[in-house]
Amino acid sequence: MDKILEQIPSRIKELREILEISALDMAADIKVPLETYNKYENGELDIPISVLYNIAGKLGTDVTVIMTGESPRMESAAVCRKGKGVQVERFPGYEYTSLAYNFKSRTLEPLLVLLDSSHSSTAQLLHSGQEFNYVTEGMVKVIVGTAEYILHEGDSIYFDATLPHSQSAVDGSASFITIIQK
Repeated sequence: MDKILEQIPSRIKELREILEISALDMAADIKVPLETYNKYENGELDIPISVLYNIAGKLGTDVTVIMTGESPRMESAAVCRKGKGVQVERFPGYEYTSLAYNFKSRTLEPLLVLLDSSHSSTAQLLHSGQEFNYVTEGMVKVIVGTAEYILHEGDSIYFDATLPHSQSAVDGSASFITIIQK
């Protein structure tokens, strides 16, 4: 695990302890078993992005604080230059870059997602709100509930993010922009 990823669980634990929230209460509030939550907080298990958002919400902070240790600073506009977003690889073959990490009080989370089909696909996730995906390169298989969609460069999908969903590259690598409503 790289240094940035190692810091995420310790930040979560520190913030939780400062706010005097028990691990049991945190696990219950974000709807994961206590054993799973403890593995997240101890760095034994990768934390899905949707869980990071839930944890940030419970802690009353921005997910940027959990990911980087710094608070967003921009209020009217935040520019993200090519290659300069906050990057995190949460699963092998699945890397995302936050494109608006420095904007205060954002209600949408735009991410650039890079996929590599040589790694097994991630488990289906679900979170509150809605989600939009726009394929920028390659082919992406998107599963929403029980429906499967193959999207090509320039295709997009908008869906209810409370349904189990996943994305995976088809034949090589692919990338897409996702916008998640918080």
